[in-house]
Amino acid sequence: MKIKVAQEKLSHALNNVSRVAVGKATLPILNNVLIRVDKKKVSLITTNLDLAVVDYLPVSSSEDGVITVPAKLLAEFISNLPKGETIEISTKDTKLTVSTKKYSSTINGTIADDFPEIPELNEKNAVIYKLNIDDFKSSMAKVLVASSNDLSRPALTGVYFNTYDSKLAISATDGYRLAEKLLINKVESEVKAIVPSSSIQEVLRSINDDAEEIEIAFNEDLVRFRFGEIEIISKLIDASFPDYQKLIPKNNNINAVINREELIRITKLAALFSKSIGGSIVCETIKPDSFLVKSIANEFGENDSRLDTTVNISGKINLNSRFVLDALNALDEDEITFNFSDHIAPVLLQNKKDKTYTHIIMPLNS
Repeated sequence: MKIKVAQEKLSHALNNVSRVAVGKATLPILNNVLIRVDKKKVSLITTNLDLAVVDYLPVSSSEDGVITVPAKLLAEFISNLPKGETIEISTKDTKLTVSTKKYSSTINGTIADDFPEIPELNEKNAVIYKLNIDDFKSSMAKVLVASSNDLSRPALTGVYFNTYDSKLAISATDGYRLAEKLLINKVESEVKAIVPSSSIQEVLRSINDDAEEIEIAFNEDLVRFRFGEIEIISKLIDASFPDYQKLIPKNNNINAVINREELIRITKLAALFSKSIGGSIVCETIKPDSFLVKSIANEFGENDSRLDTTVNISGKINLNSRFVLDALNALDEDEITFNFSDHIAPVLLQNKKDKTYTHIIMPLNS
């Protein structure tokens, strides 16, 4: 195998794929990157068995071959070479030689026979969607904040892609809050699939500034994200996502329109005093013109802040301050709507104008 490639391109590709290479006692080859040259097409591949990353590398010249070498070692070596260098890579048996005009290194590798086979997604039977890359990044960030890390409830550790009313939406919940974002207004193909949050996060880390569009393809047990020269293939979570549409309140009668930045500020102030009590704060509407956020009196003291707004009904609710701040940071308009019905029903937070993003928070015990 022989490759000639620019240092910057190789370093960038190795940084993308090496994050997935993880050491496991039973499969040390998962530390490695598979480098394959086939018909002048060069691919770098890593996998942790649940997720695989493939980066197709543009090179100036190549000869066919395949080898696996320690991913992080190769990535760190290439990143420390001078930028602007042309790198030559060649193999002999299980040794890979990396050289430039002034530098040379030989890395011990292994044959590729033991490297796990990367699953291929059959496009003929796949459901495929395409999205603007900026819309994808923004939408994923808005829902990931509500996903869970509790591995005993696997369905809650992912992002749920689902279609209803000919629309494609994504959602996530940890049981205490739920976020939903509408992705596409009109779709013809249906999907119900839970993608691990860790896979989404890897996709977000891998997106570069040159990518303009992302293709998402689903089949029964896999999802593939394709953008630029990169493909990320992930197993889906085999579980049932909650019927979350039933959780979204439809008839909240206490409504307030609030400046988002001002609400963030007074929520942070109340949170300073509520650390010792799990971040519990009180949000209160006082008819006709006040919205209050206050901390509950404790060893640190108490805090009470008021905003001017139009309020239709007086009421109060206890919430987790971190959950409120996460929701407010996910919203992006100057004014947001804060709706609830009583102290035991969920709060509904949305932008005032754009209703394609919904965030609900379950109340704390009064």
